[in-house]
Amino acid sequence: VAGPVAAHVVLDPPSAPAGSTAKAALRVSHGCEGAPTTGVVVQVPAGFQGAKPQPKAGWTLAVRREKLATPYPSHGKTVTEDVVEIRWTAASRESALPDGQFDEFVLLGRLPDAAGPLWFKVLQTCEKGSTDWAEVPASGASAKGLKLPAALLEIIPSGPAGHAGHAH
Repeated sequence: VAGPVAAHVVLDPPSAPAGSTAKAALRVSHGCEGAPTTGVVVQVPAGFQGAKPQPKAGWTLAVRREKLATPYPSHGKTVTEDVVEIRWTAASRESALPDGQFDEFVLLGRLPDAAGPLWFKVLQTCEKGSTDWAEVPASGASAKGLKLPAALLEIIPSGPAGHAGHAH
């Protein structure tokens, strides 16, 4: 039986304009079976370009980069490798996120030019156990019926000007 929607790792805001630079805050609202959260690992979805994590006090940060199957242009250069995984790890037991509290793990990146769903798979590790928020529906953007859904960012059309904002 799936728990309430509030129990999932969700993105805030849940949608952003195509082609824009967006801040994606992954909200973690509980631990694993009552244990505090000690780590959050995010698989950066293809199409989310130039991912930059926001550091968290009391947590160490690591990124994994890989060669891209499809390089992309950025600021007059061709990007051939990019961040594919971001890992936050509590530096001490005191820094861990207690089960009864919530926190956000934030990254910034450029969104694809096309509208549609972008799924962020999140592995939540705890003092005891882990939860792999990695289920993605076969099609569409509904997590209904999924027990451990990945976090969804709905990419929406960028508007009549067809030109989204650019920020760093």
